[in-house]
Amino acid sequence: MLLKLLQDGFGSAMDLNCAEKILYGANWAYNMKLPGEALKLAAGFGGGMGVESSCGVITGGVMVLSSLYVSRNGHESGRIKALEKEFIETFTKEMGIIDCSDLKAKYRNDEIKCNLVIFKAGEILDRIVEREGLN
Repeated sequence: MLLKLLQDGFGSAMDLNCAEKILYGANWAYNMKLPGEALKLAAGFGGGMGVESSCGVITGGVMVLSSLYVSRNGHESGRIKALEKEFIETFTKEMGIIDCSDLKAKYRNDEIKCNLVIFKAGEILDRIVEREGLN
């Protein structure tokens, strides 16, 4: 779903950052029906919130999980915390780190940019969504 969409180049022509690619791509792949105004919220999370802190794929992924699995707010149940914990821990286990600066140093180059990082986040989100279903 999302991984295939990203691998096929989704977001490249639109010049989306990593957080935007995850949120916009998930919106399309999972038929989330988020309006354009909601999608714009991901803009400031690219590049590790502009300071190379937590990678935008992490923050974008948490936005996706929140949109899919929260009805009203984060305190309604422990479900969102468990899902985001799984997402972040799985990403960390498979990539080694979550900070933008470290991920860029290890995985980014001018040819593929941050695609390996973006694809990994999409793959992990697909696994979670496949198991949890779409609400």
